[in-house]
Amino acid sequence: MYALISGIARVLKRIVPEPVVRPLRPAYHRTLAFLMALAYGFPARRLVVIGITGTKGKSTTAEMLFAILRAAGHETALLSTIRFATGDASEPNLHKMTLPGRGFAQAFMRRAVCAGCTHLIIEVTSESAVQHRHRYLALDGLIVTNIQPEHIESHGSFENYVAAKRAIVEELVHSPKPRRVLVANEDVPETKAFLALPVSRAIGFSARELEGLATDDAHASFSYAGAPVALPLPGAFNALNALAAIKLCEAFGIAPTTAAKALAALPPVRGRTERIDAGQEFLVIVDYAHTPDSLRALYGAYGARRKVCVLGNTGGGRDAWKRPEMGRIADEACAEVILTNEDPYDEDPRAIVDAMAAGMRRAPTVIMDRREAIRAALARARPGDAVIISGKGTDPFIMGPAGAKMPWSDARIAREELERRGTHLL
Repeated sequence: MYALISGIARVLKRIVPEPVVRPLRPAYHRTLAFLMALAYGFPARRLVVIGITGTKGKSTTAEMLFAILRAAGHETALLSTIRFATGDASEPNLHKMTLPGRGFAQAFMRRAVCAGCTHLIIEVTSESAVQHRHRYLALDGLIVTNIQPEHIESHGSFENYVAAKRAIVEELVHSPKPRRVLVANEDVPETKAFLALPVSRAIGFSARELEGLATDDAHASFSYAGAPVALPLPGAFNALNALAAIKLCEAFGIAPTTAAKALAALPPVRGRTERIDAGQEFLVIVDYAHTPDSLRALYGAYGARRKVCVLGNTGGGRDAWKRPEMGRIADEACAEVILTNEDPYDEDPRAIVDAMAAGMRRAPTVIMDRREAIRAALARARPGDAVIISGKGTDPFIMGPAGAKMPWSDARIAREELERRGTHLL
């Protein structure tokens, strides 16, 4: 059904003029959401569905929840920016969108039910909410990690962006499930306000609760409810993600000690402070970091090291306001900055790079070929440095003009270049 609807939509998109489609689009998306849920038998009603939304931290928090729920004995499915998983079976998300449309979520939930899953973790974005993909998820719980300025052009304003996030919370409010748990960040005014909405249970979390917080460039630890929590991930931001996951799971009857044990054994999260190790004498980190706040936090996690930074941006046609700010943050935090191409879409990629450079006091190195930029960064690294490659994470393509896309993986390219460098040093 999902494949059929997608095929029909592609044909209609080619033959129906955009001015005709535009006013009909909201009704189309809402109707399609209902029809696809109906076609798949409203599978969310047979699952405990936990949603995650927020500007940043969604994918890492989703992986944390997945690990905790499985450690607690629940057969769990995961639909995230990084991957689609049902129990032990997993495949990468190659759609270049967190929550694909045209009933994908309903088809996936049906598959999860058929695979014997009882729980589902699903990332929900503001842009998917505008297209009503959050409808009929029958949420039991929702984590709102934070809200920062993002997707401003596509939403029209920051206020509209916040409203889209609120629509996701309201889906929890109106869920048919008897237990509707909201966990939201109290440190952000917009997300704190969500806690006043009429859910079964509203739980705040805050950085102030991270008792005994300690971090280095590989770990973070803190205590919660008397349970020591040790993460194989760096940064206070990951500790805060873990606190949100622990609190949500606690509301569903999972003891903090069980959650802490699962988090201590958390596998590496692909594309999120992901270490690439080929025996080199310096760190190589691949991360998504697509907002000024997340880039600042990423660099801060490796604050004691000299940093060589490869920086793109979120791509053409969106969030142009933050390009010079991203450049300024890199200029202040990194010993060397290499600006490179990321996802230009239909924009001039050099113009995007120049906009980032405009925020920098030092002249950056500009290498438009992303592989060459990564190679140059590795060549400049000294023992003990951190080479930080940010912007794409697990994005599987570099997007060019007229829909062109080139298969890509920052992690794979970094590993290939490290191995090539090692071979040349022999």
